[in-house]
Amino acid sequence: MSKSNIFSDKQRNVIILIIILLLAGVLFYAVRNIFGALLGTMVMYTLFRPMNIYLVERLKWNRSLVAVLIIVVSFHVIIVPFVGLGKMLVDKALAIQKNPEWITTVVESINRFAGDTLGKPDFLQEQLENSATYLGGILTSLLSGAAGVFLDIAVMYFLLYFMLVNFRGFERGLLRYSPFQIDNAVKFGHEMRNITYSNVVGQTLIAVVQGASLALGFWIFGYSDPFFWGVICAILAFIPLLGPPLIFVPAAVIALTQGDNVAGIGLLVYGFVVVINIDNVLRLVIAKKLGDIHPIITVVGVIIGIPLFGVLGLVFGPLLLSYFLIAVKIYDMKMREVDEPKSDDLIVDTPEDTPTTPINT
Repeated sequence: MSKSNIFSDKQRNVIILIIILLLAGVLFYAVRNIFGALLGTMVMYTLFRPMNIYLVERLKWNRSLVAVLIIVVSFHVIIVPFVGLGKMLVDKALAIQKNPEWITTVVESINRFAGDTLGKPDFLQEQLENSATYLGGILTSLLSGAAGVFLDIAVMYFLLYFMLVNFRGFERGLLRYSPFQIDNAVKFGHEMRNITYSNVVGQTLIAVVQGASLALGFWIFGYSDPFFWGVICAILAFIPLLGPPLIFVPAAVIALTQGDNVAGIGLLVYGFVVVINIDNVLRLVIAKKLGDIHPIITVVGVIIGIPLFGVLGLVFGPLLLSYFLIAVKIYDMKMREVDEPKSDDLIVDTPEDTPTTPINT
C-alpha cells in the first residue's frame, strides 16, 4: 500500500511555481546575449503581421512560402541597408586614417580661430586625442562584434519563420498565458502595434527625410561629401531635436573658422529652420496616423538602448521604454477597476418607507 504524498495540493502548486520561476530565471540569463534578437523578432512580426494574414487567409497562399517571402523582403528592406551603412562607415574611417590631411586642416583652422578669439591655440589637441582613442575603440568593437550581429540575425529569422507559419497558435498562446484579462491583453497588443509602427516606420521616415534635407543643404552651400553626412544625420535623427544639430552645427562652425561666412551662416539658418522643423511637422502627422511617442521617451530610450543593443538601441531602447509604460498604463486601469466600488455598494441610507436608490456617479 503506497503512502500518500506529504504535500497538500496547495503546497505542490507553490513548489511547482517556484520551480517554474527558477527555471525561467536560468533561461533569461542564458538568452541574455541574444535578447536583441528576441526583441527584433517581435518587432519584425508586428511589422509584417498584416502582410502575413492577408497572403495566408485572404489569398490562401502556402504558409511556409509566405514566411520565406516575408523573410526575403524584410532582409532586403531592413538588413541590407544596415550592412551597406556599416560598410560605408568603415570605408570612411579607413580613408580618413590613410589620408588625415582633412582632419589636420580642420584642426589647424579651429585652433587658429580659438587662438585669435579665445587665446587658446591648442584648444582641440586634447579633444582630438581623446576622440581618436574613442573612435578607434568603436571601430574595433564593431569589427569584433560582427559575428554576434550575424548570430542575432540568424536567430531572429529562425524564430520569425515559425512564428509566421503558426501565427494564430502563437497569438492564442500569448493570450492564454498573458497576465492581463483578454480585453486588456488585446488593448495592450493594439497599443504595442501602434507604438511599434510609430517608432520604427514613423521615426525611420523622419530620419530619412531629415538626412536627405541636410544632404541637400550641404550640397547647396558647397560642403564636401553631402551624401555621407546626410546618412550620418539620418542615423542621429533617431534622437529627436538633438541629432541633426550634431552634424550641421560643427560643420557650420568649421566653415566659419575657415572664413566661409556665407556657407557657415547659411547652413545654420537652413538647419534650424528647415531640418529641425521637418521633425516637428512629420512627428505631428505620424502621431495622428499611428501613435505618439513623446520626445522625452525617445531620448531616454536611446540613452538606455545604446549600451544594451549598440546602434540598434536607437530603435529598441524607445520601444522597450514605451512597452513598459503601456504595461503600467494597463495595470493602472485594471487596479482602478478593482478599487472602484460596484453600484450595488453605493446605496444611500434612507428610511424604511423610502425606496432605496443608487447614487449617480
